[in-house]
Amino acid sequence: MPSSIPRSAAVAAVVSAALAAGLLAGSSASAETTPAQTAAGVRVHDIQGTTRISPLVGRQVTGVTGIVTGVRTYGSRGFWIQDPQGDDDPATSEGLFVFTSSVPTVAVGDAVSVAGTVGEYVPGGLNSGNQSLTQITRPTVTVVSSGNAVPAPVTISGFSVPDAYAPEGDPAAAGSINGLTLAPESYALDYYESLEGTNVRVGTSRVVGATDPYAELWVTVKPWENDNRRGGAVYGSYTAQNTGRLQIQSLTPIAEKPFPKANVGDVLAGSTEGPLDFNQFGGYTLTARTLGTVVDRGLERETTDKQHKNELAVATYNVENLDPSDPQEKFDALAAAVVDNLASPDILALEEIQDDNGAKNDGTVAAGQTLKKFTDAIVAAGGPAYEWRSVDPENNKDGGEPGGNIRQVFLFNPERVSFTDRAGGDATTATGVVRGERGRAALTLSPGRIDPANTAWESSRKPLAGEFTFRGRTVFVIANHFGSKGGDEGLTSHHQPPNRSSEAKRLLQAQAVNAFVKDVLAVEKQADVLVLGDINDFEFSETTKALTDGGALYPAVKSLPRGERYSYVYQGNSQVLDQILTSPGIHHFEYDSVHINAEFADQNSDHDPQVLRFRP
Repeated sequence: MPSSIPRSAAVAAVVSAALAAGLLAGSSASAETTPAQTAAGVRVHDIQGTTRISPLVGRQVTGVTGIVTGVRTYGSRGFWIQDPQGDDDPATSEGLFVFTSSVPTVAVGDAVSVAGTVGEYVPGGLNSGNQSLTQITRPTVTVVSSGNAVPAPVTISGFSVPDAYAPEGDPAAAGSINGLTLAPESYALDYYESLEGTNVRVGTSRVVGATDPYAELWVTVKPWENDNRRGGAVYGSYTAQNTGRLQIQSLTPIAEKPFPKANVGDVLAGSTEGPLDFNQFGGYTLTARTLGTVVDRGLERETTDKQHKNELAVATYNVENLDPSDPQEKFDALAAAVVDNLASPDILALEEIQDDNGAKNDGTVAAGQTLKKFTDAIVAAGGPAYEWRSVDPENNKDGGEPGGNIRQVFLFNPERVSFTDRAGGDATTATGVVRGERGRAALTLSPGRIDPANTAWESSRKPLAGEFTFRGRTVFVIANHFGSKGGDEGLTSHHQPPNRSSEAKRLLQAQAVNAFVKDVLAVEKQADVLVLGDINDFEFSETTKALTDGGALYPAVKSLPRGERYSYVYQGNSQVLDQILTSPGIHHFEYDSVHINAEFADQNSDHDPQVLRFRP
């Protein structure tokens, strides 16, 4: 290419050509190339180049030499090689993945010569927004010698990873950073990309994401970065991504050696070493050839305070697709959490209650059996005999697991609070606000759904509104489960900032709920209104801003210290998804995000419940 073409434009042209050839598709196959496109005797760093896209993408290469640093016999099978003689350019990686599709026949320490096609594999497919992994596909591998020393690992530490997360994407490339020359001393994502495929290590590091069902955990190499007292790394804004987070997996199959179980705050002690990979679920991942030892730091589940006699305790809890086919142990554990950790709140809004046969897709929408099994378990755990109110959804109209028909449900303790029943609420009929006795606000339907015909709720859960009475005072509670973040690009997207397409629906949903709350306040300015549930968005998001528009609501989680503001841990970031918001008439309250699930490898749900106590 002429030297007058900027590097970003040149790389963009390479990418466009690769797309046309199908080389950036979300599979490991590469298009056929012609002999004229063969490059002989290139080095690993020549293939990796100084951007995220190989300058040799789509070309046949021969005589690529290196030492095998890791072998993966499951999942995306293949091995990593590293050239022990680098080019001293910090932007070019000396490591590379060789995709074999079948179990590799090489071993760590083999010196090999590889021929094949250079490809850019996008985990999750092109529409995922993920960065691509440079690799050689359809390889022919020659083992030159065995038993060689593995190249010394690059140590990833808090002082080597830059504080800035990523450069701004190129506007001429739709916000992509793929064509930008890597600046590993300036940006964390560039630093990690410059080590793609390289043998790396981390020393003793704190766990910030518990071991998950897929045998992976997250550590931070920056123990000071947005840390909290329980050991996590708090995600406090779109520009505070926590650059020290790194996913850890093991190259040893689980069948050969179980992956260690760790909670947030535990320590992965010693040296963890292996090639740096990039995958669909978390981006840059240290695939450990040598795994450190988990040191248990004794993280305990929290317990909230018991409400006083004249305090109303209201909670929200996402119980993660609960249905009668779940083991009794799950019901018992969730029930014990309600009684012991949440101190038996007076009103409990549940999300993800499924119908009576769970994911069986046969038209069933009633959830009476699910709720009876749960409330019976609460009684057995020493809790109150909760009553419940809900509105059954239309079959398969509210999203979630097909056939599951998840919905929000109110549980309430009739010895402490009463529910005002006003008949007529169903899946498609909207509740409204009228002026009732003594000029106070009242719902036309209770329980009832808010604006269910609004397109904002298409394939999503409709808000459930209920009218309660506590010590002679009316309290309006609106239970929500906003649209999920499905479809959003990850923090490691090649678009910077990443596209968050799911926000559009949640913004409309928030506006609808905000309008309803304003209807209540227009009738009764000092009405006690609580909006709560799985909002699926952060306390600093546009969704939350829309909910609070005009001062109609206040996000109670903001009353907590910044280190306490989280209900969910995702990819090592402790973040807010579940919220309780208060109307202006609720002047004083106590708020608690009760950390019992999100930080633990053993979970009864993936969300932490929230509790608010106040005097109506």
